Amino acid sequence: MGNPLTITFVVYIAAMVLIGFVAYRSTKNLSDYILGGRSLGSVVTALSAGASDMSGWLLMGLPGAIYLSGLSEAWIAIGLTIGAYLNWLFVAGRLRVQTEHNGDALTLPDFFASRFEDQTGLLRVISAIVILVFFTIYCASGIVAGARLFESTFGMSYETALWAGAAATIAYTFVGGFLAVSWTDTVQASLMIFALILTPVIVLISTGGFDTTFQAIELQDPAHFDMFKGATFVGIISLLGWGLGYFGQPHILARFMAADSVKSIAKARRISMTWMILCLAGTCAVGFFGIAYFSAHPEVAGPVTENPERVFIELSKLLFNPWIAGVLLSAILAAVMSTLSCQLLVCSSALTEDFYKAFLRKNASQGELVWVGRLMVLAVALIAIALAANPQNRVLGLVAYAWAGFGAAFGPVVLISVLWKGMTRNGALAGIVVGAVTVILWKNLAISDLYEIIPGFLFASLAIVVVSKLGSPSQSMIARFEKADAAYHADK
Repeated sequence: MGNPLTITFVVYIAAMVLIGFVAYRSTKNLSDYILGGRSLGSVVTALSAGASDMSGWLLMGLPGAIYLSGLSEAWIAIGLTIGAYLNWLFVAGRLRVQTEHNGDALTLPDFFASRFEDQTGLLRVISAIVILVFFTIYCASGIVAGARLFESTFGMSYETALWAGAAATIAYTFVGGFLAVSWTDTVQASLMIFALILTPVIVLISTGGFDTTFQAIELQDPAHFDMFKGATFVGIISLLGWGLGYFGQPHILARFMAADSVKSIAKARRISMTWMILCLAGTCAVGFFGIAYFSAHPEVAGPVTENPERVFIELSKLLFNPWIAGVLLSAILAAVMSTLSCQLLVCSSALTEDFYKAFLRKNASQGELVWVGRLMVLAVALIAIALAANPQNRVLGLVAYAWAGFGAAFGPVVLISVLWKGMTRNGALAGIVVGAVTVILWKNLAISDLYEIIPGFLFASLAIVVVSKLGSPSQSMIARFEKADAAYHADK
């Protein structure tokens, strides 16, 4: 079986790297490398935003949680769907226009510095530091997921799997930049939805249809059907709270900034939300129907009992011809690679645009900046690999921390900055610092079971409003905001 699997993986990885080299030819300057020259159409914007969001967690973490606990874990999927929709609705188009009107900003720190006329560079530096700290943790989670996949598929040692899983992603991100990442994301999103629609259908057929499957799950534990099983109010709010994270994820917001126009955004929203709902439903179904399958076939349930996050991997191997299984398992690799590549690029762009260009080499040529960007991709990747070297790392735990960090530090700042002209530089600074600090303290002091993104988001929002009210924005800030807002409403 190893042979078809290996061939499929190698062909898939080679195709992704090839896309990187094609994109390399379109990359002329830093704007191309970081934002693809703001040229993405609605389909690429939609699928790229979806794929960069849904990492290995979608095919490993979530099905594993549903397999273990039943439908009570599905609240997270509901929270994410609501959060993603509101992000498309309120932030996507406005951010696209505001970044263009504020110095044609290429990165979030760049946007904050222009939007709030920050002459000191403090806002840019603090936001770039937040990006680097939380994203390096996030990248490490992607590398762990990739390593787990290579380890279980090819029987490699964890150390070898770590490098094998990361190498391909680093290669195409390094070479092709944003266009390579967005084009590969579109292929990867298509592969993910194919895998997540096909797999639950085949599991359902092999367990004897809906009635037999539901009976088997009920025999196992009737509480698997109960969405409120063992759920507390705090627990449900915490899972729904994941949705708040969308407003502050730089790798998703970069997709909005790179759209070719505001008109593309509405169409992209419909495509992206359809894709997301189908993928999340498929993921929940894989974990849920997997309960019935493995209770009927206990002799093959060993690997899943040992690590529930392998439920999708094992079902793919057991139920499909090895060639198809190879394609389905490539979907996990796709999920990991698409998110990891976006994160590497965002870290690289923060280092290049917000430190190197802003403070060290103001007059650096475009060619030099693109190469610095490439070297930064390598540097961040190596640090993330070092962090991922501990095989005890659980994917979902790492992601939860990084997601909360971004959601609380940047979410309120991004949301309020595109909706309220009265926001000031000090308000933005207060929001970023209060959000990030709340998440770190809440998590490390274990203040309560409430997911740290919720207090972080609330306190950051309060800080922004209170501190902004203490000062007032300059006339030029208000004028620029109003001009961008008028352009947004005219283009919509």
